[in-house]
Amino acid sequence: MTRKLLNDMITVKALFLSIFFLITTSSIVAQQKAIYPGATWKDNNGNHIQAHGGGIIKIKNTYYWYGEERSKGLDTNFRYVSCYSSEDLMNWTFRGDVVKMSDPENLGSRWVLERPKVFYNKKTKKYVMYFHLDDRSYKLAKVGIAVSDKPDGNFTYVKSFRPLGHESRDIGQFIDDDGTAYLVFEDRPFGFRIARLSDDYMNVDKEMCLIKAHMEGGAIVHYKGLYYSIGSALTGWRPNPNKYATAKSLEGPWSEFKDIAPPETNTYNSQSTMLLKVIGTKKTTVIFMADQWKPATQWDSRYIWMPLEIGNGQLHVPKPEPWTINVKTGEWNYLQPDNARTIK
Repeated sequence: MTRKLLNDMITVKALFLSIFFLITTSSIVAQQKAIYPGATWKDNNGNHIQAHGGGIIKIKNTYYWYGEERSKGLDTNFRYVSCYSSEDLMNWTFRGDVVKMSDPENLGSRWVLERPKVFYNKKTKKYVMYFHLDDRSYKLAKVGIAVSDKPDGNFTYVKSFRPLGHESRDIGQFIDDDGTAYLVFEDRPFGFRIARLSDDYMNVDKEMCLIKAHMEGGAIVHYKGLYYSIGSALTGWRPNPNKYATAKSLEGPWSEFKDIAPPETNTYNSQSTMLLKVIGTKKTTVIFMADQWKPATQWDSRYIWMPLEIGNGQLHVPKPEPWTINVKTGEWNYLQPDNARTIK
């Protein structure tokens, strides 16, 4: 064997080992051992997760998180919805932009696609996305629908409408324990409404209740025989004290609304988007999902996820601290101080 050939083999081996080390190191760095509320939450590619105003569904053992894509440099002629998947709620894989939509109904410049929520219909085997569709003045006040055969798209636009003839701006999703799917939508100036979806999820077929509170960012969970409904006041991008009410039935009557966190914190500078129930073998944990909006730098908007203190008609969001969850058992714990990191 010549010296040149030997040197070439050594060089190739060294290059291979370097590449292997970089891949291995990147994988280690990407693995999250906890949820850090208010921190920059990175996906498997090391990019800040872009799933604002989002919602989550679970298919078998996989969670799918959909939300508004607000990265820098996006083509302003389009609106984007991103999709991420996870099996532990801490580490998220970017599945792509499942919606890249041009103006679907000649709404004009600065048209709006907000708060995408996806439902899976077991009968039709379709993934049905609802979202707030509007013009720049927010006078259209409709929901839009797009569908896909797969959870990670692509979703095709179908239509828009006002659910049961009512205005609809901020929307939320709720799937009850029996699998029935509901849309929660803000109908200004009356309050927010809870309505059941049709069998194929392509329409809204029954209003369950009008909650006469001027609130948006509506979310609902059913926990130990009670329905809990939360929402935020109408202050635009500015955070405010989110509140909750309870009822034994979706039809009501609903209790008076109470603060979910110390009011001076403005819900830790966040706005509700969903209540996610994790049913484990040992415990059921309800996660408060919220957005920390940064209107001037929307791509840097963050997320506040915290396990709720909930039960017996009481609901409270504890002070955000790093925490970890076992989705199989449903158990969660605060991260130990020696493993915590500074939130930046």
